[in-house]
Amino acid sequence: MTTRSTSFASLPIPPTQISNLESLGYHNMTPIQAESLPPILQGADLIARAKTGSGKTVAFGIGLLNNINPRFFGAQALVLCPTRELADQVGKEIRKLARYTANIKLVALCGGKPLRIQAASLEHGAHIIVGTPGRIQDHLHRGTLNLDGLKTLVLDEADRMLDMGFIDEMRDIIAHTPNSRQTLLFSATYPDSIKKMSRQFQHDPITVTVDAEHNTHVIQQQFYQIKHSERNQALLSLFAHYQPKTTVVFCHTKIQCSEVADFLRQHNIEALAIHGDLEQYERDQVLVRFSNQSCSVLVATDVAARGLDIKSLQAVINYELPHDPEIYVHRIGRTGRAGATGIALSLLTTNEQQRIDAISDYQNSPCECASIQTLTQHTDFTLQPDMMTIQLDSGRKNKLRPGDILGALTGDAGLTGKQIGKIDIFDIFSYVAIERNAIRQTLNYFAQGKIKGRNVRARKIS
Repeated sequence: MTTRSTSFASLPIPPTQISNLESLGYHNMTPIQAESLPPILQGADLIARAKTGSGKTVAFGIGLLNNINPRFFGAQALVLCPTRELADQVGKEIRKLARYTANIKLVALCGGKPLRIQAASLEHGAHIIVGTPGRIQDHLHRGTLNLDGLKTLVLDEADRMLDMGFIDEMRDIIAHTPNSRQTLLFSATYPDSIKKMSRQFQHDPITVTVDAEHNTHVIQQQFYQIKHSERNQALLSLFAHYQPKTTVVFCHTKIQCSEVADFLRQHNIEALAIHGDLEQYERDQVLVRFSNQSCSVLVATDVAARGLDIKSLQAVINYELPHDPEIYVHRIGRTGRAGATGIALSLLTTNEQQRIDAISDYQNSPCECASIQTLTQHTDFTLQPDMMTIQLDSGRKNKLRPGDILGALTGDAGLTGKQIGKIDIFDIFSYVAIERNAIRQTLNYFAQGKIKGRNVRARKIS
């Protein structure tokens, strides 16, 4: 692979964008950005294979923004994502990248929100559309979205969209776009189905592969041999021995997720499950609580975990090993990010030897196996986070801002800044992380106090 400059200043992008990147803390390009941005900015189609957390959103975000004409209020860029969570994350990142240019409008089109409200936003024009295949298709068929002027199409986490059965929707959406478009395909894995899709939708794409393996100094991988009947007790032993503050436990099925989360809570380990059967508001609450550190453990399926915005994850636990070694590598890549180290722990039974052999071959290194009996056996270990979450019945539509909440809590409510954690604003609700010992004081304030002159009801989420 050709060595490229890692300076954003080496790219043919406006100086105002370079200054904006500096203000966002992006001083040097990650490997995927350094390899993919030059061909993207040249207008080439691209297949980029990179693990999650590699900086791909910034790569295609800079690329599509460079292609936008702010004076034309039609859809010029479309980013397709497998889940609403990923679409929300991508939308937020692109909005930050677009700050250097005035009047760039981005509209998110995902399920869980009324179609009519989204249609009203589209009536006023939008430069960039970020959304999920099903909802994008709905708007195309209703005539509320027109892609005739599209310049850039991004297929983000294309492998997951195929896994989730979106191929027909993707074909239909792409049929509504000009043949002259630039198509950027990003995928953590590169199965035959992705190669086939590329042949259908792209023109002479350039292929970039970065970070297919994990540095052993960044992610410590350890496998523990167990009997099938020992799986739950072994999971407790992993928590008692390693005592991670933040963990994602991967399971295969929705039912398994719920059962494992229930089991952990029964043993005083604060855990929440996320899977496809949850209503959207339930998914929002789970993700808010995990990201604001009022829940220590997230139990997830591979599909449900895609697109999660996890800044500092100490551990990944494979409750059961996946059949595909690429999925294993993708799972464990959620820890050990942004200069931090992480641990990847896996439970396996004797009849899963083929899976660990496949992982060894894929990583070109032996997997270290040990008996679960070598670990500290669980006794009275508990894992309860220091923070708890309160929900407010006011949000973006009420013009509520994080500063309004922070000001009320540190002013009239008498809390210190250290007692207040992450604040998340949604359309009609807001969520605030509060130190456990300040919850009663906070709820007492909202029983009487106001924000911006209006009464706001609050309740503890548990």
